Amino acid sequence: MIAEAGLAALWFAAALALLQLVAAGLALALRTAPARAQLIAAIRPVAIVQGLLAALAFVLLIVLFIRSDMSVVLVAQNSHSAKPMLYKIAGAWGNHEGSMLLWVTVLAMSGGAIALVERQLDRATLTATLGAQAAIALGFYAFLLIASNPFARLEPAAIGGLGLNPLLQDPGLAFHPPTLYFGYVGLSVAFSFAVGAMVTGAVGPAFARAMRPWVLAAWVFLTIGITAGSYWAYYELGWGGWWFWDPVENASLMPWLAATALLHSVNVLAARDGLRAWTLMLAVVAFSMSMLGTFLVRSGILTSVHAFAVDPTRGSFILVLLALYIGGALLLFALRAGTVRAGQGFDPLSREGGLVLNNLLLTVILGIVLIGTLYPIAAQAMGEQLSVGPPFFNKTAGPVALALVAAMAVGPLLRWRRDDANAVLGRMTVPVAATMLSMAAVFVLAPATGWMELVGIGLAAGVAVASILPLWGRKLTRTPLFTWGMVVAHLGVAVSLAGMAADSAFTQERLVAARYGQPYQVGPWRVVLTGVGPAIGDNWSAVEGRLTAQRGTGPVILMRPQRRFYAAPPTDTAEAALATRIDGQLYAVLGEQDAQGRWQLRLWWKPFVTLIWFGGGLIALGGALALIGRVFRERRSARRREDAA
Repeated sequence: MIAEAGLAALWFAAALALLQLVAAGLALALRTAPARAQLIAAIRPVAIVQGLLAALAFVLLIVLFIRSDMSVVLVAQNSHSAKPMLYKIAGAWGNHEGSMLLWVTVLAMSGGAIALVERQLDRATLTATLGAQAAIALGFYAFLLIASNPFARLEPAAIGGLGLNPLLQDPGLAFHPPTLYFGYVGLSVAFSFAVGAMVTGAVGPAFARAMRPWVLAAWVFLTIGITAGSYWAYYELGWGGWWFWDPVENASLMPWLAATALLHSVNVLAARDGLRAWTLMLAVVAFSMSMLGTFLVRSGILTSVHAFAVDPTRGSFILVLLALYIGGALLLFALRAGTVRAGQGFDPLSREGGLVLNNLLLTVILGIVLIGTLYPIAAQAMGEQLSVGPPFFNKTAGPVALALVAAMAVGPLLRWRRDDANAVLGRMTVPVAATMLSMAAVFVLAPATGWMELVGIGLAAGVAVASILPLWGRKLTRTPLFTWGMVVAHLGVAVSLAGMAADSAFTQERLVAARYGQPYQVGPWRVVLTGVGPAIGDNWSAVEGRLTAQRGTGPVILMRPQRRFYAAPPTDTAEAALATRIDGQLYAVLGEQDAQGRWQLRLWWKPFVTLIWFGGGLIALGGALALIGRVFRERRSARRREDAA
């Protein structure tokens, strides 16, 4: 009965989404004030109940996984009665149908949250926004109920289940997909706000202030999800890299790039009433990228460790949804863009001008990643096999990204509206000096460093200095929380850039056929294979290497890389062993044994690589601080307006 209750909750939620959409359309079309007011008043509770029903359906799916109910197709295909509890729970969204139910649940609950807490928008724009959110949810409800029913029964019930993909049997599954989905769906909210504003013509600072917290929250979750996913792939796949330009990785990066541009643009609109049409377009583009990512992952046209292998019919369904939502929004933008007033002007040399440059460079990087991701797919459709890998992205997007970082260092030091060139040069003296000194030091100490890595390390130092300059001369205890957020986020970019450049410039790798007791040197580490033996886990067995590693005359540490075997489903995986120090990581992967009894051993010394993820954490923390600061400030402003009224 649990599966039937979950399916019923989904049907009721879909019916309420349809009711919400129809009520919003009628409320906007009616001219009779009493009837219109009644419809508008009814939309809020409908949106809230819809979100609760979707959440109920998802909770019931988790219960089915916890109970290992093998009479449900999804559970039988993606779980096993012997799985650890963490992977039973996380397995609820570690598959196509469950992840789509999570998507629509977050989508519906976001609509309910808008109805519950939003008080800044005028009633007509809020009604149009909730109608747009209902339209998106209705399409995904239809997708679940028609093409991807997560509660379908299996007759007769399976005995033990096929099990979860071993690559997903990691704590990362518990937080990586949900955080990404929160980010994707947050962009759907921004999209709905933009559609609502275009329908009513209410594009201005009030609209931007209402949308900004949702964009910030989506950006924070996307940052956390991408950072966590990068580290998960880094230690789980055993390739020694932190970003592979995999098409599905790119599918998560593209919405983040668009959201970053949207975040800066909406700040200009909220603070200075500028970039109105551009903000609307970016909201549409950001959600378009999240929809495109959904299509790539679930269409079956990609072969990737991240992709769900599903039939093309489902991909076609999502492609139709993408065409309807994005095509409709672009058509609405084309029809309404001429009615959007330009807003306040500004000089090129100003904070607004710096943010426009930031947006343009982000858009260029987004275009490069989009072309590099889709071109091989288009070529394959025309019968030609080709691949676009890291060399293309590094050579094309890398220089633009460095230019973006340089612009980011200048932007926060500019004045709003208009600034003086000589004053700007004076403010940039210290960051430029830090950049030059860092580059000179690296050139002297490591003359073989490539030019991109050299510039990257220099810019990291310059941005780190520039990021804290907005605090200079302020009373820190009275500095607004969103200013602290900007400082921390920009500092995080500098830290991540330093880690990326150091990893690219100074990583040392060694592949050896290791004999017992023979030492091997990689970087400053002396590594010895002392033995190989069996190991047993909750639902796996393994061949485990025992390595001792010593740095100079320091203490000897023990590392245990493994080659694991999972019985359900039958799969071999490599589990890397990591030794983390403040200045980098020693990374070891155990391979196969050869005919001479030697073991393949892959070793890396990766200086300062952990700065990449530490910086990502700082970026997300900065966004969270800015979000909290903005929300508190808007609440205080609302209370003052109410008191004045």
